[in-house]
Amino acid sequence: MAETAAASTVGPDELAALKRVALAGGLDDRAKLSCSGLAEQLDASAQTASRRLQRLDDAGLVDREVLADGQRVVVTDAGVARLRREYADYRQLFEADATLSLDGTVTSGMGEGKHYISLSGYMAQFRDRLGYEPFAGTLNVELTAASVRARGELEAQTDDATRIDGWEDGDRTFGPATCYAARVESDAGSYDGAHVIVPERTHHDATQLELIAPVKLRDELALSDGDDLTVHVGEP
Repeated sequence: MAETAAASTVGPDELAALKRVALAGGLDDRAKLSCSGLAEQLDASAQTASRRLQRLDDAGLVDREVLADGQRVVVTDAGVARLRREYADYRQLFEADATLSLDGTVTSGMGEGKHYISLSGYMAQFRDRLGYEPFAGTLNVELTAASVRARGELEAQTDDATRIDGWEDGDRTFGPATCYAARVESDAGSYDGAHVIVPERTHHDATQLELIAPVKLRDELALSDGDDLTVHVGEP
């Protein structure tokens, strides 16, 4: 996923402030904070704490409501995703099994996957980098609310990530994507060898996940719209 320019400038100092906002209750509701209180926790000046909150706000990672006696701050969805990426990094350091499991239901897409997957500029890279030609189309998954929040950990699965470069065809430019090796599990069985594909340019929001494989996953796992499944990324 592409981050905004502002979000990309957020450094470890700002992330430390973001963690403090979350620990103060900012994940569930607006946490009442004062810059002096935050500064004490961060071992910094009140002015420095205020600047860090402003940078988080500018990056869209928190939303602030300034009051006469302080401010109420809540971590946004983008902020939660950033914290989850940090969490996933630490899981990889300290846990033998850092698998990311995402639950959802099968849904019909807009039909664009079939067109884009089949384009020669992508297909050549799939063959070279993934080792197969994907079925012409993607399996679309509507994620549960919990998995939407957990999706932020996906980018931390670097060992299972394969970059697909953007390319040009005449006057048209096609964007890059990242593929993450995955196992798909449903009531009918499981399939190893699929990939979650995350285009840099997409009409889907964070609630949608797209999967590719050398087979038609709907047929392989006897899937219909509304069926439940789990996508495991980063299995040992």
